[in-house]
Amino acid sequence: MKPNLLEWWDVPEPRLQDDRDAIVAPLAVTRCDLDLSIATGSAGFAGPFAMGHEAAGVVTSVGDAVRDFAPGDRVIVPFQISCGTCERCRRGHTNACTSVPFRASYGLKPVCGIEYGGALSDLLRVPFADHMLVRHPHGHALSQTAALADAATGGFSAVKPWLQRTPGAAVLVVGGRGQGIGLLAVQAALALGSRRVVYLDDNASRCALARALGAEVHQAPAGLDMPPIGTFPIVIDAAGSTPSLHLALRSVEPCGVCQRTYGDFSETTPVLLRHMYGIGITLHVGRVQARAELPECLDHVTAGHLHPERVLTLRARFEDAHEAIKDPTIKVVFLRDGID
Repeated sequence: MKPNLLEWWDVPEPRLQDDRDAIVAPLAVTRCDLDLSIATGSAGFAGPFAMGHEAAGVVTSVGDAVRDFAPGDRVIVPFQISCGTCERCRRGHTNACTSVPFRASYGLKPVCGIEYGGALSDLLRVPFADHMLVRHPHGHALSQTAALADAATGGFSAVKPWLQRTPGAAVLVVGGRGQGIGLLAVQAALALGSRRVVYLDDNASRCALARALGAEVHQAPAGLDMPPIGTFPIVIDAAGSTPSLHLALRSVEPCGVCQRTYGDFSETTPVLLRHMYGIGITLHVGRVQARAELPECLDHVTAGHLHPERVLTLRARFEDAHEAIKDPTIKVVFLRDGID
């Protein structure tokens, strides 16, 4: 794969390699914000490698040691691979499992060095299946739950600990490059009881969707070149740029927290340490603990508190993914025929 060149390749069919494995056929796959950066080349990831990592699908076969799942079961597949039994997994740090290579993930060979396959494929091998797989809830569309494999759970976990610490607190979400996760964080903040959720972005389409989701909206000038609109106890930087980080940090009230949903494609990023020190800001950045956090996020979906499907702005056929993945819309779902 090269930037702006995405192709369907025939590769060997994944097979059970361990008694604890399962094989899953992806039926609904959502585009993570990172996938768009990869497809357009802005992430700088060298190909070729399989793409896609937000999947819900159906189990097609299982190893002899798998007890909780059987062929025909509909499941969500967390994008990070973890065993569930190592010390880190037991602490809930499933993004850093010691049983697999560091950052082992579907669709992201450049970040872990191993090709685990991508969700945009006919089949995925899922190791540690009894731990990894999460049962898809009856009565819900696969298109509603696929994003919980990464972005929807990421948006949820970006706000959850801070609203637990300060119930009802106001939340500012700075949107941008992380165009889907910012809106998913808006949903999560409202579901978790924030009395005021403000969304700031320089993109009119994302601002309109944020307003429809229930946020107070401020449309920013291009590039987020602006002073803060106020200060907030909780600020989410979902734009992933240096200007957005600086705006987010200047928007945190004394002793508040700034949660950044992404790292950076650059090796280093300037941070306003003097300002942060002066008023006591906590800056938190880190990858989602997808498997550990997913069940609680799913509980809010099944209870009707969260609706990840409302952030979807394009439904595309699975076989058209090589073209639709580059569509500039906010969030895409790729669906097999007959799947909703």
